Amino acid sequence: MNILKAKNFPVLQLLTTRNNKNTGEYFYSPVNYDKGVIIMNKTLRKAVIAGNWKMNKTPSEAKALIKEMKPLVKDADCDVVLCVPYIDIPAAVEAAKGSNIKIGAENIHFKASGAFTGEVSADMLKEAGVEYVIVGHSERRTYFGETDQTVNLRALAALNAGFKTIICVGETLEQRELGYTETLLKFQTKMALTNVTKEQLANVIIAYEPVWAIGTGVTATSDQADEGNGFVRAAIEEAYGGSMNAKNAEELLSKVNVDGGLIGGASLKAQDFSVIVAAASK
Repeated sequence: MNILKAKNFPVLQLLTTRNNKNTGEYFYSPVNYDKGVIIMNKTLRKAVIAGNWKMNKTPSEAKALIKEMKPLVKDADCDVVLCVPYIDIPAAVEAAKGSNIKIGAENIHFKASGAFTGEVSADMLKEAGVEYVIVGHSERRTYFGETDQTVNLRALAALNAGFKTIICVGETLEQRELGYTETLLKFQTKMALTNVTKEQLANVIIAYEPVWAIGTGVTATSDQADEGNGFVRAAIEEAYGGSMNAKNAEELLSKVNVDGGLIGGASLKAQDFSVIVAAASK
């Protein structure tokens, strides 16, 4: 799902993860659903399909799999991304050369260097040829002590280095059953985006990851995925503001990704509303 274009922050993609028993989650960015079929409004924003390989595939296996994938996805009308284990990155980058497949990493550390055994820095990933980075995956949160604070630090490190950053948010079954889904998703989203600028949002992808539906045999319904994305959307609007008014209309409407505005309070003031209309008419 994509953030509506007529808001005063850059278009940012919202994705929903679906569990795949072979290679991990696959992400999509639906606008709406029709009887279980994903309908993507590509006039708003190009879709992203990203594979998270987790701890699977050796470098030779990665090379072979990408070789197999290349002719199958070469005509894709979406961005194709493979986030692979660190050890596979050089082989994956080399194998993907000349194709439309982009390579990503499964994590990034927030420090440039230091005594952080087992971690990898932005500079290391940049030199290796990575374009995307995943942060905050539920498995990192569950098994490796990742917190909302460290997810934010990792996201900032990735964004400051120029990576397209996939930030994962999601609730557990217990949290869902207790009715905390909305509260938790909004909190995780706002925490992850702390100190992220509006300009950097253009490189952010939020992946709604219903933790209770991963590896459990239970699948999140289209309505549940849509609901989760809606909570994330609301959190972004609350954090960055979504109101077009007489003072900011001209600047907003000059942006490539802003096609208009759904005006609230300013539409109740004739003078203010007319200023916005005039800005849109230029």
